[in-house]
Amino acid sequence: MSHVSPTLEGFRAAFRRPSLTFAEIAWRWMFGATAWALLLFSFFEYLNTLPVTNVDTTLLSTRQPALVGRALAHIFHGSLSRVVPSALLGALALSFLWIVAASIGRIATIRALLDYFTERRGIAGNISAMDDEIKPRPFRSLAGVHFLRVATMLAAILALVGAAILASFASRDANPRPGLVLVLFLPLAGLIWVVWSALSWMLSLAAIFSVRDREDALGALSAAITFSRARAGAVFAVSTWTGLAHFVVFSVATTAVSLPLALIQITPSRLVIAGVLVVALAYFAVVDWLYIARLAGYICIAEMPEALASSATLHVPPTSGQQFVTSAPSRTTIDREEPILSDVPNLAVET
Repeated sequence: MSHVSPTLEGFRAAFRRPSLTFAEIAWRWMFGATAWALLLFSFFEYLNTLPVTNVDTTLLSTRQPALVGRALAHIFHGSLSRVVPSALLGALALSFLWIVAASIGRIATIRALLDYFTERRGIAGNISAMDDEIKPRPFRSLAGVHFLRVATMLAAILALVGAAILASFASRDANPRPGLVLVLFLPLAGLIWVVWSALSWMLSLAAIFSVRDREDALGALSAAITFSRARAGAVFAVSTWTGLAHFVVFSVATTAVSLPLALIQITPSRLVIAGVLVVALAYFAVVDWLYIARLAGYICIAEMPEALASSATLHVPPTSGQQFVTSAPSRTTIDREEPILSDVPNLAVET
């Protein structure tokens, strides 16, 4: 049996099924466009509600920092009572929309990938067959998994706020030490980011088992933890190669964005903005394609037999002019009936 590379199988699935990337782009970009539209609409509506008197206009026109600051303080005075409830309501609405869109989109992509590897299970006999019965779409389980992801994001934001408050205790009004505050805050922020990233990745992996095994949210999370421990090497390889590819794409995208920005003084601003938007959209599309490749790699690991997930098997390449042929298993025991092993003299030459 030949060894299956989950990373190559993931990229092959993403190449052969571009509709999966389009589906991923559809729900992600739909949510992103809705979020940006809601944010911009709320921002402009909020600006329309701010009272600006003639005195404030006069102070702003002076362009003096002290007078401009006084005018802004008067304009925004008392507006937090409207901003905070509106922001919370908008965040709840966007969270609900993301949970619904992500659940529907993930059901579509995972089911399609499971069907793909079911069809590909004949590759050198390595991919295991999946049960052919039609299973209901586990929307409730996936909604629970994505709700946990939203909860971890909220917990990370609150933890960052708490870390900033704790770090600020090192500085006093009588003896301000902003450098020490920054030194204390950065390690705490890094630790929070690492913990949040690990939890978010594990929950994204749990979506596979919510769809394949119809597990609930906690059962899928437990299955994801067990899976990542049992197949740590293969999972790490898929994550590493797709992560390196993401880093290369990010480097290329930042370089491409810097080119129109460098020509902003001699190029119309609209053309520069259009170029930056095109590069950004292309970057996000490639990132979504890489996510599908990574997800396909994880599903390939989950569907292959345990014995074939190990890379311990050594393959001897054929010599020139030779081909691989299917042969009988090699003999690993000694045949005691061989004449060469007989104790009778000259038996080996007898006919």
